[in-house]
Amino acid sequence: MQPGTREAIKASYFSIAGNTLLAVVKFLTGIFGNSYALIADAIESTTDVFSSILVLLGLRYASKPADENHPYGHGKAEPLFTFMVVGFLIVSATVIAYKSIDNINTPHKTPKAYTLLVLAVIIIIKEIFYRFISKKSKETNSSVLKADAWHHRSDAITSLMAFIGISIALVMGPGYENADDWAALFASGFILYNAYLILRPALGEVMDEHMHDEIEMEIRKIAHANPGVTETEKCFIRKTGMTYHVDLHIGVAANITVKEGHDIAHKVKDDILEQLPEIADVLIHVEPDDEL
Repeated sequence: MQPGTREAIKASYFSIAGNTLLAVVKFLTGIFGNSYALIADAIESTTDVFSSILVLLGLRYASKPADENHPYGHGKAEPLFTFMVVGFLIVSATVIAYKSIDNINTPHKTPKAYTLLVLAVIIIIKEIFYRFISKKSKETNSSVLKADAWHHRSDAITSLMAFIGISIALVMGPGYENADDWAALFASGFILYNAYLILRPALGEVMDEHMHDEIEMEIRKIAHANPGVTETEKCFIRKTGMTYHVDLHIGVAANITVKEGHDIAHKVKDDILEQLPEIADVLIHVEPDDEL
């Protein structure tokens, strides 16, 4: 297992533990504090627990090495698990929206003031979680971990909306008891928007969409640094899990031997793999440059 995978798995365990604890705190505070916005928040955190478990399963499966049936490895499983995480987001947003509308039409007590203190602490914790998991997703190049990070950010936003709604209910008094329900309804729309932001890059990954301009520039730079390479033509990059597979066409002098061209290609490949550890493999096609 690669070091990056181990780091991603540790981060997912962190998410599971954090979401479980916060879901319990939110649910109990929402029940005793008369706040559906907090209960809605607890529902999202509960789905976050299950989605984080999916993240963990996805990371473990995607890290399996290549075999006879999967010569490129199992990394494509990662965006597929990301789709399931997005599904959890959509379900939680739908449940929150439905219950919010139901509660708006149902008279209930004004939320307790202490719920604001609990929410303030939760918002801070969730933002810390988001920043930590997001950092790990960038370090490990994991799309499913990025989805998990956005779960934390959407949870922080949901809690912020609940904070605003409860504040309005407490300040404005009678007649505004359902302000936190409106806040929960607004938060459900934000969750759906985040679901789209997570889904879009994962879909591009499955479709091998070109989204790697910076890596391509680095690859071409490394290839051109080899004195035997006269030009680089096609450079196709596909993301597989937390690594990349590259197809590169290089030009060499037309009058050299096949072995010399082969040796140049191997040198280019070795240089790329050494300097860009996130690349799992490079397939190089040699083209004769007739202009030399």
